[in-house]
Amino acid sequence: MSAPVRIGIVGTGGIARVHADSIARLGERATIVGAVDVDPERLAAFQTEFGVEAGFASLDELLQHGHPDLVHLCTPPGLHREQALAALAAGVDVLCEKPPALSLAEIDELAAAERASGAHLATVSQHRFGGRATWLRERLADGRLGRPMVAVCNTLWYRPDAYFEVPWRGNWNIEGGGPTMGHGIHQLDTMLSILGPWAEVVAVSARQARPVATEDLSTAIVTFDNGAVATVVNSLLSPRETSYLRFDFEFATVELEHLYGYGDDNWKITPTPGHEAEVEALWAEGPHGNSGHAAQFAAVLDARERGLPLPVDTGAARRTLELIAGIYASSFTGARVASGDIDADSPFYASMEGSGAPWRESFVTAE
Repeated sequence: MSAPVRIGIVGTGGIARVHADSIARLGERATIVGAVDVDPERLAAFQTEFGVEAGFASLDELLQHGHPDLVHLCTPPGLHREQALAALAAGVDVLCEKPPALSLAEIDELAAAERASGAHLATVSQHRFGGRATWLRERLADGRLGRPMVAVCNTLWYRPDAYFEVPWRGNWNIEGGGPTMGHGIHQLDTMLSILGPWAEVVAVSARQARPVATEDLSTAIVTFDNGAVATVVNSLLSPRETSYLRFDFEFATVELEHLYGYGDDNWKITPTPGHEAEVEALWAEGPHGNSGHAAQFAAVLDARERGLPLPVDTGAARRTLELIAGIYASSFTGARVASGDIDADSPFYASMEGSGAPWRESFVTAE
């Protein structure tokens, strides 16, 4: 058996605990060799809780003295670009919490740094790795459910005003956007991983209630290369919280409803009349299994052992960020946005806010 992969965790807040728990499930395949936090008390508490011997005040110290093979970035989004660049320059693989970058310009910079270093960058997109999501991608590939026609992708969550007292939340420059970027990204990414490339989006965003610079609601209609059409809602205003994906094929409807993670029981399939027997037989085949960080981490280690790019790779992450940029661009300009429209000449290439949210002036005045 090969030596355990040496992992460094950067940032020791709530999501870092999910990472540490998930790494522990990998057994002897991986070990945490160091943790980083600017808050000494938080760092010490994390070290005690998870038995991490080495603590560092900076990523540079971890890279120099901890000798990690792989770093997990569990910091606020505004730090991801700088930290990923530092790790890649040191030849260390990176697994970054979403979003890996705040703009298409940043993700392109990271892709260039990845190519130059020979190290790999991957984004945490744990909902891709549940068994039924894999099953559904296989059905798109083999066509046994027929043509995909209609989809629904809803992230209906609730965050009160107090949630945004953390300075980086609701801020374009640090979080990169509102629920479209920071919350709905997981459902959007899962939808794209199943339905494939998107062709065009038309969207509306609003700041309905929350004291933020970003949106607290967005809606979109997305057309895919394969002809499917999806409706999308991203909200932080919804007291009955749910994460919901629905795919209507020629021969069945497949639905997923959960909140922050799913198992087999969260999926449902409804055959088209006359296709019950073959659809039920397909459904019984599997694969099965829960989504979650542990499932993706295992896939990351598998890829490292085989010398392959880490899942979810930079190209896949960029496709999701491009759709998010398209939603903002359509929302703020009123135009239909096609895939490929947002290039270096577009204001939405360097920032998801682009030309400016319609409520920007009123927010600045209120501040």
